[in-house]
Amino acid sequence: MQPIFDFFFDQYYGYPTLFIILEAIAVVFGFLSVIYSKQNNILVYPTGIISTMIFVYLLWQWELLGDMMINAYYFSMSIYGWYIWTRKVDAEHFTPITNTTQRENWQSLFIFIATLLFVFAVYEYFDKWTNWTAYVDTFTTAIFFVGMWLMAKRKVENWIFWIIGDVISAPLYFYKGLTLTALQYFVFTIIAIYGYKAWQKNLRNDLRPS
Repeated sequence: MQPIFDFFFDQYYGYPTLFIILEAIAVVFGFLSVIYSKQNNILVYPTGIISTMIFVYLLWQWELLGDMMINAYYFSMSIYGWYIWTRKVDAEHFTPITNTTQRENWQSLFIFIATLLFVFAVYEYFDKWTNWTAYVDTFTTAIFFVGMWLMAKRKVENWIFWIIGDVISAPLYFYKGLTLTALQYFVFTIIAIYGYKAWQKNLRNDLRPS
């Protein structure tokens, strides 16, 4: 058991205890946020805000700029999404789950490309092209930016972007030495798959004639 434990958690030796505790708290609230998202529950946003606030601080300390920007964006989009999810489209109904329109697909492509260019410029300015992971960070940041925007608008397709980003991020964070966060993204992948199915079912039920 000890060799296995060392393999997964050896990266934490020498880390400040406060950082480890904060990461664990952020991971717990991150789990809660994704579970609430799968359930189409408004609590996805307050739990997500707590998680992202902590991760912004930690990732700044670890100088992981791409990851930090993802979480800073999550924080701002959580506020926007909270508003959208509680906004009524008429006297009785809140914003429903829907599929993306052609216009929203083009907007998603624009967000993806704009994010790639923005993150590239940030890494270039701070001279952070020191590891191959920086290039992967640029790609995953763009994926997650689109996914978060689509989730805020309650689009089923948001889960596709989460699944792709989570699959890439799980081994990437382990490589970076953040085992707890890597395990979080592994579980996120599983939840995202079920979330996609749950939202598809919800959409089919909404479209069913009453």
